[in-house]
Order: sequence, then C-alpha cells, then structure tokens
Amino acid sequence: MSRFALRLASTVMAAGAVVAVAALPASAAAPVNDHGWGRHARSQVVLGEVHHAGRGSDVRSGRALNQEWVTVTNEGRRPVSLDRWTLTDSDHHVYRFEDVTLRGHQSVRIRTGYGRDTSRDLYQDRRTSVWDARRDTATLRDSRGHVVDTESWGRGRR
Repeated sequence: MSRFALRLASTVMAAGAVVAVAALPASAAAPVNDHGWGRHARSQVVLGEVHHAGRGSDVRSGRALNQEWVTVTNEGRRPVSLDRWTLTDSDHHVYRFEDVTLRGHQSVRIRTGYGRDTSRDLYQDRRTSVWDARRDTATLRDSRGHVVDTESWGRGRR
C-alpha cells in the first residue's frame, strides 16, 4: 500500500472510533459520582422551602433570625452524610455542615440565628440576615464542591 492509502485508512478508522463513542447512550457515557448517581441524575438530597426574614426593625434580633431558614431533605431511603457539604447564598455566605447525617426521608432546617443544634434544626450562629427577600439563590454543594441542588426566588432570579 502507498503512504497515501495508509494515511487515508488510519484517518477513516479514527473517524469511525469518534462516531462510535458519540453514538453511546448518554447513560453509558455519564460518570457516576460518589453518591451513586450520574451527573445528569437527580440527587436524593434536595433543598426544600426557604423562609427569609422580611424587612423590618427586628431583622437582626435573634427571634427574627431564627425565623429565617432553609430546609434540606433526604428524599431517598438510605442515610446520607452531609459532612463538609455547604449551603450558600448569592452573596457567598457559607454554612458548612459538620457531622450531620440525614436518615431516609428526613429533613432538617438550617436557621440563620443562634441556637442548639438538634436532629430537626441546625443553626448558622449569624447576627445578620442571610437570605434576601427580594431575590436570592440557595445553593447546596457536596463535600467535593459539586452543586447538588439550587433554589431561587424573586425578580430576575440568578
């Protein structure tokens, strides 16, 4: 065979390999992360209701701050460790989960103010409001920094 024919044959084989990989089903090509679900699959841990503090004179009071919260729910049957996961807002306030495991079908509220952590309520121990009533986005990330879920509200959602 001539050099030209060899080059042409190798180019055709390489193009065929690219086409074969592109033709794989998406589920075969999607990597599976440490939670056992593919990158396009939905996590069993999701953000639920967000209750932000309204505008008013007592927004900085402990009572008002503890009425500001985000619910995180494990919709699966198996427990999920949230150790080193983070919850952030659009202004990059960060709450880091430590030694928290959600049992199957369990929810926990992450409150902005001060209090004693329980299986139902966790506290950020902040002195000022985190969640903007007009517009904001809550983002839940796993221990590797991958976005697990987001919840946005208000005009011009981010």
